[in-house]
Amino acid sequence: MMNVISTIGSHCSLQILKGAKDEGFKTLLVCKKEREDLYKRFKFIDEFILVDDFIQILDQNVLDKFQKNDTILVPHGTLISNMNSQQIENMKIPFFGNKWILRWESDRKLKEKLMKESKLETPNSVNGPNDINSMVIVKLHGAAGGKGYFLAWDKKSFMEGADKLKNQGLIKDENDLYIQEYVFGVPVYLQYFYSPLKNNVEFMGIDRRYESDVDGLGRIPSRHQLKIDVEPSYTVVGNIPIVLRESLLNEVYKMGERFVETSKRFVEPGMVGPFCIEGVYDKEGRFISFEFSARIVAGTNLYIDGSPYTALTYDEPMSTGRRLAREIKNANNSNELSKIVT
Repeated sequence: MMNVISTIGSHCSLQILKGAKDEGFKTLLVCKKEREDLYKRFKFIDEFILVDDFIQILDQNVLDKFQKNDTILVPHGTLISNMNSQQIENMKIPFFGNKWILRWESDRKLKEKLMKESKLETPNSVNGPNDINSMVIVKLHGAAGGKGYFLAWDKKSFMEGADKLKNQGLIKDENDLYIQEYVFGVPVYLQYFYSPLKNNVEFMGIDRRYESDVDGLGRIPSRHQLKIDVEPSYTVVGNIPIVLRESLLNEVYKMGERFVETSKRFVEPGMVGPFCIEGVYDKEGRFISFEFSARIVAGTNLYIDGSPYTALTYDEPMSTGRRLAREIKNANNSNELSKIVT
C-alpha cells in the first residue's frame, strides 16, 4: 500500500503533488533549500525533505524515510538530468513506472531504435560530421530541455558548435553529440498515459515549446538577423497549448498504442503511466517523430484543470498528475501495485 506520493521540486512537481492531494494522498517534496520559500506557498505539500543537491535522494536517511512511510517516487525530467541510468535503476525506493525505460530515453541510439520499431516515422540520424550534407540539428543526450542544441549544415559549422559546447563544459568531445536530419514543420508534443491496470492508452493533451532564443529571433526581420552574430539556442522557457485537426487524431492514438506494445517487447514491463511522443507535422500533415519522453513532461503543466482531450474522457478536471495518482490509488485498491511500481 502506497500512502505518500513524492517527487523532487522542479519541472512539474506542483502538478504531480496537487493531483496526489486531489486523490487523497499525503504528499512529500524533496526540495533544494534555496527553493523552499517557493514551495512553502502551496498548502497541498504536506512534508519537505530539504537537500543541497537532488543527488542526496540516494542518501540512506532519505531512503529510510521513504520506506518507513510507504512513499512512492514519481520521476520527471529533472530527476533524469541529475542522475545517470545506473543510479536510477539501483534506487531502493518504490518508483512509479518502469525505471529501466528511462535508459532508453537518455541514450539517443536506443531511443531511435524504439521509435523505429514502433513504426514511427523518424528523421534520419547522421553518423558523424563528415556525413553532414544538409541541415541537421545537433543534440545532447538525456533530458536537457533543449539546452546545448544547435543547427549545422556542414562539418565546419558542426565543429564550431561543438567547440562552443566544449568551452561551456557541456561535452567532452563531439562523440557526446547526436546528429539528426532537420525536419521542417510545426513542432508538436503529444501527451499520453498508459494504464497497465486497464491495458488502455489515453490521450492527455498537446503542447508546443517556446524556446529561447530561436523563437525570439523569429520576430526580427531577416535583414536585421543577417547583421547580428547570434547562434540561436533551443532552451525551453515555456509551453503553448495546441488542439489538432480532428482528422489527425486516429493516427495519434495508433502511434501511442504501437509505442506501448513495442516497449513491452524491448524493455519489460514496457511503458507505464505518462509519456510523450515529440515531433513535427509537415506540410502534408504527416507526423515525423524525433524524440520520446518515457515519463511525465512539463507541457502537461498547461492542463492542471484538464485538457480538451481529457474533457472528452472524464467528467471532472483531470491533469496528468492527477491521472497518475488515480492509477496508484486504483492499484492500491486492487492489490496490483506490482504492475506500476519498480
